[in-house]
Amino acid sequence: MNFHIITLFPEMFDSYLGESILARAIKEKKIKVNFVNPRKFVSGKYRKVWPDGNVSLQIDERPYGGGPGMVMMAEPIIKAIDSIVKKLEKKKTAKTLIINFVPSGEKFTTDFAYKTTKKYTDVIMICGRYEGIDARVDKVFKTKKISIGDYVLTGGELPAMILIDCMARQIPGVLGNFDSREESRVSSSEIYTRPEIFEFPTTKNGQIKSKKYKVPPVLLSGDHKKIENWKLGKK
Repeated sequence: MNFHIITLFPEMFDSYLGESILARAIKEKKIKVNFVNPRKFVSGKYRKVWPDGNVSLQIDERPYGGGPGMVMMAEPIIKAIDSIVKKLEKKKTAKTLIINFVPSGEKFTTDFAYKTTKKYTDVIMICGRYEGIDARVDKVFKTKKISIGDYVLTGGELPAMILIDCMARQIPGVLGNFDSREESRVSSSEIYTRPEIFEFPTTKNGQIKSKKYKVPPVLLSGDHKKIENWKLGKK
């Protein structure tokens, strides 16, 4: 699976992709993550070269119709997507999905992640900033609008990391044991490990008392059917 991230801040991904399971998946070439900075495609009056040699690349503009904040312009984003799509067109086997993160989009789920890894080879993710992205991006390229929750974030980088993480887990070989995926097992919000009895001192009314916290007896029973029912909340 190949992930293509369109972002103004590719360095935000360094620590997350450089550790643990994702770092190993990249090293073993189970997944590949590429970055495209839309500033690279800024042109015309929005690309200014100052007398001291510094270059400023403006990627946002005021929205028509008024309103607070700035909006990412269509051209740099469209050209960034197009640069990726043209490369993928040379790969006749590439199947591409373009994702645009918006609060009103379809809620992201593990099921969506699983189906995406089965249907597509390449996923392009647009990380918006400011007040959003010019709507004409979606008119030039058909995008899948996705939301990770009913809240607004500063940018699309965190949602992109979440999707990469969740989708990577659906790819055989990324996890040491594919069946160790929590989503593929009977799971509970409660989980316990050794020791069987954990003791911790608590203070009440100035007195220190030691309280014992025990593992539920059903988990020690060895009865797998009862254990599965307990995890499902069944008595």
